[in-house]
Amino acid sequence: MEYWYADERSWTRYPGDPLRWRGDDGAPLTVTPLTGLRPGDVDTGVRSLWRYRAALPGDLRPVSLGEGCTPLVPRPWGEGDVRFKLEWFSPTGSFKDRGSSVMISALAAAGVTELLEDSSGNGGSSVAAYSAAAGIAATVLAPEDTSPAKVLQARAYGATVELVPGTRDDTAAEAVRRSARTTYASHNWHPFFLQGTKTLAYELWEDLGFRAPDAIVTVAGAGSIVLGCDLGFGELLAAGSIARRPRLLVAQPRNCSPLDAAFHDRQPPPFALTVAEGTAIRQPVRLPEVVAAIRRSGGDTAAVTEDAIAAAARRLASLGLYAEPTSATAAAAVDVFRARGAIRPGETTVVVLTGSGLKAADKLRELIG
Repeated sequence: MEYWYADERSWTRYPGDPLRWRGDDGAPLTVTPLTGLRPGDVDTGVRSLWRYRAALPGDLRPVSLGEGCTPLVPRPWGEGDVRFKLEWFSPTGSFKDRGSSVMISALAAAGVTELLEDSSGNGGSSVAAYSAAAGIAATVLAPEDTSPAKVLQARAYGATVELVPGTRDDTAAEAVRRSARTTYASHNWHPFFLQGTKTLAYELWEDLGFRAPDAIVTVAGAGSIVLGCDLGFGELLAAGSIARRPRLLVAQPRNCSPLDAAFHDRQPPPFALTVAEGTAIRQPVRLPEVVAAIRRSGGDTAAVTEDAIAAAARRLASLGLYAEPTSATAAAAVDVFRARGAIRPGETTVVVLTGSGLKAADKLRELIG
């Protein structure tokens, strides 16, 4: 499928090219909206996100490990039931596999043999896995305080992992500096990564009998799930396959909550360490686009305390759901959104649990004891 890139800030367009990861002026890019699917367009013979291949750009040979098709499990939560989308059933244990599969497929098709990624953990291990599957040599830059289990996982796939002193933003800055000398396969920058995360929207649509949920609660650091859902449900809306977008309800830890502050037009609180390490991004590269996507859906944001995140992790485990603290941040926000009326009785609410507790055993040991 032919495609173009767009800079949504200047409305500059670029021919589609997997080797391009940002605009000439340094702005992030997205693939322009593609034709959405009807139910008959889903390739039900494929058990992975590639069943939605007709909604993806380019003529790609899939680099797939069976990502997607994750369970949607109803459970009681407070005053009502919600449906938990268990993205940790992905091959490397997190939702990042959706974006990695599509991005690495595009880079492999372009002849890439080595690449660079930066990550606080899950993105790096995911890119490492799909690079291994594609025969691409990967280097992953990660903050020095990244969970050892995530560093080990990326190294197990054969990636070179370099720990960078300082914050998550310091790691990203170092990756951008090196990007002039290698292919930069950033899960925060690369347009094809969002094409992978948009399959979450298509999958929820299929999970629910080809209808959209009323609300989706997700945690956000850089916001790739928010942007993916905006893209996917936007395409489905344009195709006439749904009547309206779901409300996107976005949770962040209060200790690092730039999206929440921007959405509510206030100054963020001082940055502090958070147990939700996957969200510790002080300056998301697509912040205006994420805020616009939330507003477009009629959604909301919330910043939750470290104590609330810990309590939600324990509460999830009591239901049989072993989620890493970053994932538990979304569950912790459900009560907040209910109190505001953003989650309403009788509606279908999906809570995305992004990663497995097995990825953060050291932090969960502190929270659960």
